[in-house]
Amino acid sequence: MVEIFLRTLPFFAIIGLGFWAGRSHFFPPEATTYLTKFVFFFALSAMLFRFAATLPFAEIFNGRLVIGYLIGTAGVYALATIVAYLRGLNIPTAAVEAQCAAIGNVGFLGLPMLALLFTEAAIGPVMLVLTVDLVVFSSLIVILINGGRDGRLGVATVRLIGIGLLRNPMILSISGGLIWSALEIPVPSPLNDFLTILGGAATPGALFAIGASLADKSAERIQIAGWLSFCKLVVHPLFVALMVIWLIPIATFPAMVAIAAASLPVAGNVYMLAAHYGVAPQRASAAILLSTIASIMTVPLIIGWVSAF
Repeated sequence: MVEIFLRTLPFFAIIGLGFWAGRSHFFPPEATTYLTKFVFFFALSAMLFRFAATLPFAEIFNGRLVIGYLIGTAGVYALATIVAYLRGLNIPTAAVEAQCAAIGNVGFLGLPMLALLFTEAAIGPVMLVLTVDLVVFSSLIVILINGGRDGRLGVATVRLIGIGLLRNPMILSISGGLIWSALEIPVPSPLNDFLTILGGAATPGALFAIGASLADKSAERIQIAGWLSFCKLVVHPLFVALMVIWLIPIATFPAMVAIAAASLPVAGNVYMLAAHYGVAPQRASAAILLSTIASIMTVPLIIGWVSAF
């Protein structure tokens, strides 16, 4: 357990460095915005495309993992929604809380960290987890917020979801890489070197950007943030473990990666969605901040637990 903690500590140290840079205004908000754009549109996309294109398609796709992770995540989503409903919250606010409880920072934190902890063999399962989060649950929150406000699902909402998916560089890079892999086209050495160099900036850039973006997050509504952080850091990996180990068992290694991915703190894009729609952004902000701090201890514990299997 101590060894796992020490191996994850450098990742959180870089996040801490970014937090200090943002908090001290050495790294202003504008710089954080542009660093995030660089990582999102270029570095992380290059990493995803290279791994998807160079791995055999059969080694990436795992239908049982997709189903197990999807059902486990939906269970946490449903639990948070029920609790929000019992507290008298409206549908849009309940959707934001459910998103905090179920969607982790798989792209910016999970992809680089799990690839280094578990070797590049973890990239395939992580990409499947990331795809489920982006395609299913990022679409679901848009449906719930717009449907909760209008009382119906309009054509404009469906169009918004479709355009969002088509413009998401993570979806595009994973899809493009999988098509390249399925066609069994060799990746030319210059292209592979280009993607390797550019993708190499994803790990430090993403971690630093996470920390810098946390600098302006507040810790308001701490009790709600604590509940949502507990759901994300503890309940979510337990639900996914229940699915991929016992109910829909899969091979040990992808199961371990999926559970570790489920243990990650709340994703930063939850706050961006909440702020964009004007629905409980402070709640999402507090959940991101609190879960990220707590994950310094909980992520190594979860990884150590699943490693015992």
